[in-house]
Amino acid sequence: MLAILIEDEQAVRLATTQTLELGGFGVQACASAEMADAYIKADFAGIIVTDVRLPGKSGLEVLEKARSIDAELPVIIITGHGDVSMAVDAMRHGAYDFLEKPFAAERLLDACLRAQEKRRLVMENRKLKLSWLTHAATPDLIGQSTQIEKVRKFIQSIGPTQIDVLINGATGSGKEVVARQLHLASGCKGEFVAINCGALPESVFESEIFGHEAGAFTSAQKRRIGKLEYAHGGTVFLDEIESMPLNLQIKLLRVLQERSLERLGGNQSIVLDCRIIAATKTDLLKLSAQGQFREDLYYRLSVITMHLPRLNERREDIPLLLSYFVQRAALRYQRQVPVWSASQMQHWMQADWQGNVRELRNFADQLVLGVLEFGDVPVLQSNHAQPATETKLPEKLDAYEASLIQSALEKNANNVAAAAELLGIPKKTLYDKIKKYQKTLSSINPVTG
Repeated sequence: MLAILIEDEQAVRLATTQTLELGGFGVQACASAEMADAYIKADFAGIIVTDVRLPGKSGLEVLEKARSIDAELPVIIITGHGDVSMAVDAMRHGAYDFLEKPFAAERLLDACLRAQEKRRLVMENRKLKLSWLTHAATPDLIGQSTQIEKVRKFIQSIGPTQIDVLINGATGSGKEVVARQLHLASGCKGEFVAINCGALPESVFESEIFGHEAGAFTSAQKRRIGKLEYAHGGTVFLDEIESMPLNLQIKLLRVLQERSLERLGGNQSIVLDCRIIAATKTDLLKLSAQGQFREDLYYRLSVITMHLPRLNERREDIPLLLSYFVQRAALRYQRQVPVWSASQMQHWMQADWQGNVRELRNFADQLVLGVLEFGDVPVLQSNHAQPATETKLPEKLDAYEASLIQSALEKNANNVAAAAELLGIPKKTLYDKIKKYQKTLSSINPVTG
């Protein structure tokens, strides 16, 4: 966490620096706006805290410069007694928050932590967006959980080796994403060729995979290069390998053992120069015991095996994944990125997500398109969740009051005075209630009016 502090009074500057450092911030303290100019950049990952009255350029000019460089860089304005009108003007021009001297250390730290969290999300979303635009064909492996870090280490270790890999994971858990990452890590210049074994009719399977010569069968009017041959110098991804017909499993086993193939209807031996990554959502050994999958092919494919976790086994990754998918959807559909509260995210993090990452991606699309309301959520899990408890009346009343305040603020562009008038309560009372429901209303940046 980083903060640029601009305060001309040395005693206040030292005290504020100490408060922020105790709260975990790295602080660049400046006595003037001019001194801070060198640190205010578009890629600055922290926040700005500035006094409104400074020698030389004012705090409002700092705000104006910061917004011209990066409109999403949070700036917190500190005002003295009698400068509240200037703070109001600053809020109208995009300041994140303002504090009136004298302020409690806890109030300062709370505002800075909220601003830093907002900045962190902005920077993370930009990184994800840039990565997606740069490698649109190779989706990122999103997440910071222990499970996903193990997957990353696996890719870094096994990716460059060119060895064949079997990926085991539930539907929608990201098997193709991992396969593409392995291909990227290999450094191979050849193509990444994805084949869904469950989607190919058996009648064309052999021709699609191994290719055919002209005249090999009635409709074979000319030679066709199969997927394995086309992937020369690259990677072939065989998804749903358990769906491959048994008679073709025998041929694939031979190809993998000899690293060569013959086109259907041909006699020429063609060197197989590609990596094979197979994926399955089932236990292939159990299928082998039932006679539905060749055991020898399983052992040939499973020299190196990766097991992917389900989404509900790495719930801490859901906020990052949802932010990533929402950014992609907003770009694709030319829509605004929706904003959610911490309580809504907590609710989503407790959902079961039976469809795993794929279901979460579809959910993000629906949020961006406005198909869903923020309260909508997939069925909550029943196996691991704690038994539901009846909400008490005061909690229900608080939730209802918070929703009315949220609605009034949104209808009035977060203008507190207008929202207070709509609700029929004094502005001071509304400010107190906004503070009370701070976590629930975390997406609201109230503007004094």
